[in-house]
Amino acid sequence: SSGINAEYGKVTIANKHNHFEYNNTTKQTNKPTPQSNMQSPSPSSHAPVVPSSEKDDGKKQKNTLTITDNRTGKTFEVPITDDTLKALDFRQVKISPDEFGTMLYDPGYMNTAVCRSSITFIDGDKGILEYRGIPLEELAEHSSFLEVAYLLIFGELPNDQQLSHWTERIMQHTFIHENLIEHMRSFRYDAHPMGMIISSISAMSTFYPEANPALKGSDLYKNKALMNKQIFRILGKLPTIAACAYRHRVGRPYNNPTNTLSYTENFLYMLDRLSETNYKPHPVLTRALDKLFIIHADHELNCSTATMRQIGSTLV
Repeated sequence: SSGINAEYGKVTIANKHNHFEYNNTTKQTNKPTPQSNMQSPSPSSHAPVVPSSEKDDGKKQKNTLTITDNRTGKTFEVPITDDTLKALDFRQVKISPDEFGTMLYDPGYMNTAVCRSSITFIDGDKGILEYRGIPLEELAEHSSFLEVAYLLIFGELPNDQQLSHWTERIMQHTFIHENLIEHMRSFRYDAHPMGMIISSISAMSTFYPEANPALKGSDLYKNKALMNKQIFRILGKLPTIAACAYRHRVGRPYNNPTNTLSYTENFLYMLDRLSETNYKPHPVLTRALDKLFIIHADHELNCSTATMRQIGSTLV
């Protein structure tokens, strides 16, 4: 979650081409923004409605930022929402009407909020990680990885019936196509496991063309049943692909998944089983790995998440 700090007073920003003055009419503090896209007005729309707040003395105080363009002498007032300014509000700052308008330059998104999120909050300096408002420590102590995955996707922890259905559907999708196994076996003996996993996930898309919006159209994103099935497929098959990539690297035959074990037990089984007929991973190792899965389940809008949001927003 990102925000913008704004302090009392007046800030003047000047360079060779532009000279703006920013008068902040209220003091804000940086706080996390609660995941839906921020909606911005079109460049051609009228100036945004200015929100206001009550001061201690009962007088209304505008929660805005006043911008004075020293090139034209014009003054603009833009709203501050959740300590954040909308970039498109600056498009109205221009010398002549036929100009494109002012843009904000922020390489690397160092101070840019691109969405609202109620999924994850992280503050590394303070050691805070929360999923849907629940501290990581509580989830690691009392929940399994599949419960946390359900929480992240649907916004609440599952009840017993929901968890049973969720787990059953995921474990039904642990097997991967034999052609995909042949594809993985075609890699060099020293291929990096991550390269094998990325390539195999991409190749897996060719096995399910009915779930490809580039082939079937963007209406697929309105088909909740199909989207859920893709969730089951990815969660179910990814451990199998990862285990095969590891076994390939160490020169051992691949293990088929078994649905008699839990999600994390099954992953360890595929990693470590040799010729035992009744092999079962140690419960301490299983629980430790399950907690690691929980810790790494989601880390806010990091680089990979931001990339997938941008790709997904195209609906193709």
